[in-house]
Amino acid sequence: MEDPDLIAATGVIFREVPEEHPRRCISSVRRQQEMRLDERYVPYLQMASLYHLARLNDRWFRLDEPLVSAFVERWRPETHTFHMPFGECTITLQDVAYQLGLPVDRHYETFGECPDGADEETVRRFARAYMMMLLGTQLFADKSGNRIHIRWLPYVARLEEMGGYSWGSAALAWLYRCMCRVANRHVVKLAGPLQLLQPWIFWRFPTFRPAGYDAFSWPLASRWSGYNPGISNKGPCIQMARLKIDLLQPRDFIWMPYSALDVIQVVHPEVLEPRHTMLWRCVTSLIYFAVVEWHQVDRVLPQFGGVQPPPRPALNIDFLMSKDGRGGDRWFPSHLPDWHLHWQERAEHILQFDIVSDPGPSHEFLAWWHQHGKRFLSPEMLLGDPRGIPIPEEATQRGAG
Repeated sequence: MEDPDLIAATGVIFREVPEEHPRRCISSVRRQQEMRLDERYVPYLQMASLYHLARLNDRWFRLDEPLVSAFVERWRPETHTFHMPFGECTITLQDVAYQLGLPVDRHYETFGECPDGADEETVRRFARAYMMMLLGTQLFADKSGNRIHIRWLPYVARLEEMGGYSWGSAALAWLYRCMCRVANRHVVKLAGPLQLLQPWIFWRFPTFRPAGYDAFSWPLASRWSGYNPGISNKGPCIQMARLKIDLLQPRDFIWMPYSALDVIQVVHPEVLEPRHTMLWRCVTSLIYFAVVEWHQVDRVLPQFGGVQPPPRPALNIDFLMSKDGRGGDRWFPSHLPDWHLHWQERAEHILQFDIVSDPGPSHEFLAWWHQHGKRFLSPEMLLGDPRGIPIPEEATQRGAG
């Protein structure tokens, strides 16, 4: 039962995890690997700003479905954040840039292998097909897992213009939408750029990292390529992952994993250009065709080096969740200009806050979170009910001086 007073105070609806589905395990859509990266495609991929993404396609990517299922339980469509015992965290444009190497500050919008000795026009044709595969099966996969939408044809036909699109913001919009859909207990298939979701978990939650993947290169998601969880009995694994999340302490989450020196040394220089980095802190719309989502980084300031105060009520965009441009829905042409304007004016909505040496939630936030947040999902008999743990003393001093 939802508490109307709580909803009015926070702008967030906290729902119980349904007891009738305590072990629901989502299944992932496998992306196809039928086209290898031919070196002759590289100039065209670089032109389209998709080369770094293409490097992730060299090796098979497998999802730890029980682990991701436990995180899906924590996803709140109202805020586009994961609700954790220590507060909120989420995947942002910064994560897209570091994990997939995709640009963010721009505007939105059956082949085999290329034969030896092919002329330039043939190589361009195969390069276009390869890009279609990248867009349709890596960034914007649907639940079919094996079909590519014809909407991409006009884009790959204009190779010279593809590098001008904000692939990163569109990919994040699609991941948000897919996460919101699978938050519905009746949905069990998760689509979207999953090679962004799982590496985000591994980079920020060391507790869940698989052993033996210490070396990394660019883009950062490639660190975990080839990982095979090899899970057969998924139900107990979900319960174990859920319990591990419930027992997380603030120190178990890395607020700023990309500031480490060894990470900075492998980052592509373009990612660190101010025109990109400033937009990571931008509260704006994310648009992928008829999919419109909201980049609510004001709720996760510690991920950018700040101190998190109690958040303001979330922007209510529930009416957009059912809009995807299908079924003759005519809302899109009439409403798109408003949301497009948000993106066009994104530079005017960059958050300004103090960068501190000890980013994290403030004492005021934690007091609010302990009162209102749905912090624990495991049964108390397993959890031991740690609700009486006091707010850490360091939270009182966070950001001081």
